[in-house]
Amino acid sequence: MPRMHFQYNDGGRAAAGYTGTTGDCVCRAIAIATGKPYQEVASALNGMASGMKQTKRVRGSSYRTGVYRVVYERYLKSIGWEFVPTMTIGSGCKIHLADGELPNGRIIARVSKHLCAVIDGVIHDLSNPDRNGTRCVYGYYRKVTS
Repeated sequence: MPRMHFQYNDGGRAAAGYTGTTGDCVCRAIAIATGKPYQEVASALNGMASGMKQTKRVRGSSYRTGVYRVVYERYLKSIGWEFVPTMTIGSGCKIHLADGELPNGRIIARVSKHLCAVIDGVIHDLSNPDRNGTRCVYGYYRKVTS
């Protein structure tokens, strides 16, 4: 499969004063794709999680250590983004993190245990998660157009 281009991008994490490694792919991908400052996204995600009923699917949700899907999907919806599924149960993988398989524009690809920003066919992340073009994309988030 043809590999996508890759661009190192921390989403503004270092500029916001953070160092070291952490599991912040959700915050980073949203900051990159939306163009919002990293700290603004981090605060919004943590605020949204703390404002939700503390169930198993919300408790412990943090931009640093992992954000549950119910939290980040609510946040993305609140800023005008929608989820476009590329796979259904039992359908098998149809779309990969490979050149030409995702639409152009600014999107957030949901893959196994990870989110990454893709801008006009280029992956923006800390490292390339494409698994040589074989990584399955479960769906992607995009800005709703009116």
